[in-house]
Amino acid sequence: MTVRVSRTFEFAADPDDVWAFISNPDKRAGAISVVDSYEVHEDGSATWQVALPIPVISSTVTVETENLRMEPPNRVKFIGRSKALRVTGEHEIEPTDSGCNLHNEFIVEGRLPGVERFFKRNLDEELSNLERALRVELDLIEEVDP
Repeated sequence: MTVRVSRTFEFAADPDDVWAFISNPDKRAGAISVVDSYEVHEDGSATWQVALPIPVISSTVTVETENLRMEPPNRVKFIGRSKALRVTGEHEIEPTDSGCNLHNEFIVEGRLPGVERFFKRNLDEELSNLERALRVELDLIEEVDP
């Protein structure tokens, strides 16, 4: 089973500022709640330590991520691979009269029992985390402690 979530966010902000966030692997990883820690490498790839609260996994899972497509200033697509899952994320910026829309799509393929069920329940919330982090970065909302 594959889990797919697509959402579009509207921003009253300069598309270049949205691009600066969404094309940055540090900012993308930092916005996802299950990414326990991460390291960005010189080539732009990153290693995420993902903590999934499912019975089969007793610690974090290492997910190696890399950009598949980078089309400045509007589109980035990345993939993350591990023994537990494969995740593909794509972000596309569409300029508007008042700022821009950010189209997002995430696809998760679980490779261990419980992974897909976890993301089916939580992937929409992870996209909300990404939106919230971007709004904080753009000074559109204040950061709120959890």
